[in-house]
Amino acid sequence: MDFFIQLLVGGLSIGFLYGLSAMGFVMIFKASSILNFAHGELLAIGAYFFLAFVTWAKLPILLSFVFALLGCFLLGILLERVFLRPLIGEPLIFVIMLTVGLAAMFKGLLLLIWGGNLYTFPDFLPAFLGLQWGAVRIPPVYGATLIIGILFLVLFGLFFKYSAQGIYMRSVADNQRAALSLGVHVKRVFALSWAIAALVAGMSGIVLGIINGVNVHDLSAIGLKVFPVVILGGLDSIGGAIIAGLIIGLLETFTGGYISPSLRDVVPYIVLVLILLMRPYGLFGLKEIERV
Repeated sequence: MDFFIQLLVGGLSIGFLYGLSAMGFVMIFKASSILNFAHGELLAIGAYFFLAFVTWAKLPILLSFVFALLGCFLLGILLERVFLRPLIGEPLIFVIMLTVGLAAMFKGLLLLIWGGNLYTFPDFLPAFLGLQWGAVRIPPVYGATLIIGILFLVLFGLFFKYSAQGIYMRSVADNQRAALSLGVHVKRVFALSWAIAALVAGMSGIVLGIINGVNVHDLSAIGLKVFPVVILGGLDSIGGAIIAGLIIGLLETFTGGYISPSLRDVVPYIVLVLILLMRPYGLFGLKEIERV
């Protein structure tokens, strides 16, 4: 029972990260129908931003975290303005291939600056974030992950429900032409979608870097798990991304704990295929029917 509880907490913590990161991916897709293949590299960039502020600039941990998220937010705006906005109206495959090129460019730059070595953050998390209950020991990083995940989930929920920009983003996601006819600044919504997606990806990269260390290859590979999460939850469902992230996180953790660590990266994809055979649009995706 103790082992089960430990795996449960670990799976929920990782699942929250997957879900939040996938939420940014879904936001971009809902607003502009773009599949962002540079998502894994955005995770890595966030972790390296935080590492640079902590080790090179010697800034306090909290300030480094805020600056790293701000850097990711501004990077998202820059990507939309410089690379993606000129392609508005072009065939979708052009934009998708652009994100593939951005992924290669970002990974090359990170390898040029940092190399392929594994870096670790200094131990800064307070012990009270962990849990010691009998034989169950939950490391502080998992407690911090749960707190950060829930906090960001609540903040984004409030943002989308009550803020003007959040309502604009929802309207563009539901019907882009109708939102444009009502005076919504669609290009600004696109930029904000990319900025928020880069922010949540960077935050996930920072926490994953605290858990596993910072390595560009590992973080880019982890970013690929966003794809089964968003497909499982539904490409157009933000809530589905969160639930699917929790499912994938729990599947990975329990598979590694009870079956084999070498299978933890395989079983989620097997379950994904089985679910898609029954629900091709994912668990919460909307089924679209085209009449010709």
